[in-house]
Amino acid sequence: MHRIIKKYKGEDEITMPYWTNQQHSHYWGHNPNQWQGHQQMFSDHGMNPFVVNIEQASLVNNTFRTALWTGKHLQVTLMSIGVGEDIGLERHPSTDQFLRIESGQGIVLMGDHPNQLTFRQQVAKNSAIMVPAGKWHNLINTGNSPIKLYSIYAPPEHPFGTVHRRKADAMAAEG
Repeated sequence: MHRIIKKYKGEDEITMPYWTNQQHSHYWGHNPNQWQGHQQMFSDHGMNPFVVNIEQASLVNNTFRTALWTGKHLQVTLMSIGVGEDIGLERHPSTDQFLRIESGQGIVLMGDHPNQLTFRQQVAKNSAIMVPAGKWHNLINTGNSPIKLYSIYAPPEHPFGTVHRRKADAMAAEG
């Protein structure tokens, strides 16, 4: 078990799966059991130092999209794509995107036009997907469980603090 030992408010030592100090440093523990019931604590920690076990954060996230960290030059989001669902065909004209699948399987499509997605690749756990700025792309869940992933946008794509619980929420927010 990974533990955090820290002097805190006059106590000798305590062990916590998550802590915040006065300098706004954050840490999410590496023990999956520590994550039970902590999903509601996900918030955008951008512009503050932050350390996270990104695999565990991705695996426990159940929202379609949650901004975990938004800085000046990049953004990290957590995503969960339901069985038979997809991210939705999209294009980010001036943003490169990196996606890392932590569980699940699917197919990624990319191309220069929305009706000409000439790049097609099966993806699964441990796949890393690089989407160049300006490419149309979609990720479709073809498996029997949700795809759990994190995405890095450079520069940030979504407003600070974005939380889309369902794909419909994301579609409504994006117009």
